[in-house]
Amino acid sequence: MAAPRRRAPRSDGEENRARIIEAARHAFTADPGASLQSISKAVGIGQGTMYRHFANREELLVTVYREDVEALIDAAPRLLDEHEPVEALRRWLGQLAAYGRIKHGASRAVEAATRADLGSHYYPPFIDALGRLLTAGQETGGLRRDADADEVLLLVSFLWKADGGADWQSRAEHALGIVLDGLRAPAPR
Repeated sequence: MAAPRRRAPRSDGEENRARIIEAARHAFTADPGASLQSISKAVGIGQGTMYRHFANREELLVTVYREDVEALIDAAPRLLDEHEPVEALRRWLGQLAAYGRIKHGASRAVEAATRADLGSHYYPPFIDALGRLLTAGQETGGLRRDADADEVLLLVSFLWKADGGADWQSRAEHALGIVLDGLRAPAPR
């Protein structure tokens, strides 16, 4: 007896999934406590469709988390191709700040994902991407040579620990500016 063939996903199902993820990203940015019901309503789909794609809110949060981390990792070489190294790092850290807002709201899911080994899966390529940006800036003389990716990640960890108040974005941009100023190479004497 032949094994049953698995059907390829329908294109409307793939489109629904992509729309759900994008709506969730916006919803979690605006309100870290956004419910599956509010997201399905924003997408214009029923609860059944939502649950066919995501069993629970945490699964959707983890999916957004994965996509955002992968996008951050992929952005580093593109930004280096398009901008000088210090500007590329500034833009990458800006994307990290936006991601940090989502991650702050998704902290419980991210902690669960980390226990599920997502943290160890994404940490090395994430550090490599940040390291690539730092190295490029160090090689051009724009960034201090004694900073490494692990230290910089520790410095910007405030992004997912901030309270996320109304002035969160301006405070994050200001704090990232302070971090970047600290990373700049000292002027020659």
